[in-house]
Amino acid sequence: MAENEIRDGSTGDTSGNSPKPLRKLAKVSPQQPANAERKPKPLRRLEPVAPPSAPSEPERRTEPPAGKKAPSGKTRKRTTQEKQPSASKGADLLVKFTSIVATLCIISGMVLNMPIIRFKDADSNISIMRMFKEWQPLNKEGDIKHDSNTDFHINSDIVIKDYTDGLDLPQLIEGQYSILLLGFDEEEYNTDVMWVLEFDIGHGKLNILQIPRDCCLPDYTNSPTGKFNSIYAMGKNYNLTPIQKVVNAVEENFGIPIDAYITTACFDIVDMVDLIGGIPITIDNKIVYEADKIIPAGDTILSGEQAEWFIRFRREWMEGDIGRMQNQRRFMAAAMNKLQSIVQDEGRIKLYGYLKQIYDRELLYTNLSLQDIGMVADFASTLSMDDVMVNMVPGEGAKYPAPDGMEYDVYSVHKQATLDMLNKYYRPYQNNLKTLDSSIQELITDYVYDAYDDTGATLDEIEDGTEPERNPAKAP
Repeated sequence: MAENEIRDGSTGDTSGNSPKPLRKLAKVSPQQPANAERKPKPLRRLEPVAPPSAPSEPERRTEPPAGKKAPSGKTRKRTTQEKQPSASKGADLLVKFTSIVATLCIISGMVLNMPIIRFKDADSNISIMRMFKEWQPLNKEGDIKHDSNTDFHINSDIVIKDYTDGLDLPQLIEGQYSILLLGFDEEEYNTDVMWVLEFDIGHGKLNILQIPRDCCLPDYTNSPTGKFNSIYAMGKNYNLTPIQKVVNAVEENFGIPIDAYITTACFDIVDMVDLIGGIPITIDNKIVYEADKIIPAGDTILSGEQAEWFIRFRREWMEGDIGRMQNQRRFMAAAMNKLQSIVQDEGRIKLYGYLKQIYDRELLYTNLSLQDIGMVADFASTLSMDDVMVNMVPGEGAKYPAPDGMEYDVYSVHKQATLDMLNKYYRPYQNNLKTLDSSIQELITDYVYDAYDDTGATLDEIEDGTEPERNPAKAP
């Protein structure tokens, strides 16, 4: 508002003197002397006269309906001229109200989209709308950082200058989005589940890499066992966050740029599965997790507790932890079916509602915003079971002579087989990974066992498969 406001009826004088009110001047008769006292004549109320060009409308008469008498006495007929002022006033109010609402909406939109907030590591200010979109309330592990000089070996023949995959995500490489998923044990110390979910958005596929927890990477951990699952809690380089240590190990050994992370614990799986109403699955043979924790054979719907038993069960598998990983693939297939059924039977809005509840109850930690999770889940729900490929890092069991003088049972990675698998499935927009590009160290170069060198399978194939082989000697 201006400092000197000119009110209606004022002269605009700012000297401090009150303006004089305007007077009505009466007409002076020509015969009256100029110096004579002028007395105002009473004003007469003039009746409106129709313009000469507009002929007066003839009086309208209406006849009373048949069988009814005309009302006695004089009645005043309500004409259009009498209704018009009221209707005009209502229209004026509606126009004013609409104008005010429209103005407020425009101003609000401008404010919400103006770059007025300094947010995190952004190069410049961002808008309130963008801040809410990028807000990451569950980013408890910290941000994933990449050196600005990092070379991701992007294939410029595919990712040309204006290439876009159509999904508005903060991607390191346009066309794909990779999420590191870590599942903790009960103590939330070791990461016993380690998957890389690479969404190949450009080709409409999802590739899942399973990393055995016993993978031997002694250069990345202070644990005497040298196992991958100890990097989070005992990783070298104390200047880094635990999640960053694991990300670096994945990127430097397997060449997959990590865009985001999700961490969760086994007891959080219980709540998530119960929230969505369980996971339908077929159990080939009874699973006895503990004496009082049994999953019966046949078609069943896993509750949250049963889902935890199913994922963690390993005692009877002939191949131990590898058998458990193979069984977890069956859970992946069942969970994917559940995701698709939610979208088909209940709608995408219901799916977003479940994700919102998981997010609000903090059943996981992630640097993904709720909007990012929604976009990724929306993309995943469009995939068929045949569009999802699952691979495990090739290798075999070995003995690791640790610095503490002990020998530990570990998983030795087969480097060339691993590079071949990565180049085939996990680098669709990058140049092929070469031997010197990977930090993988092999404990065994003269391979004894190569059954794990090609374990790729689609979820469709996994769903139709059977459970891993069991060791009869370990049956309860």
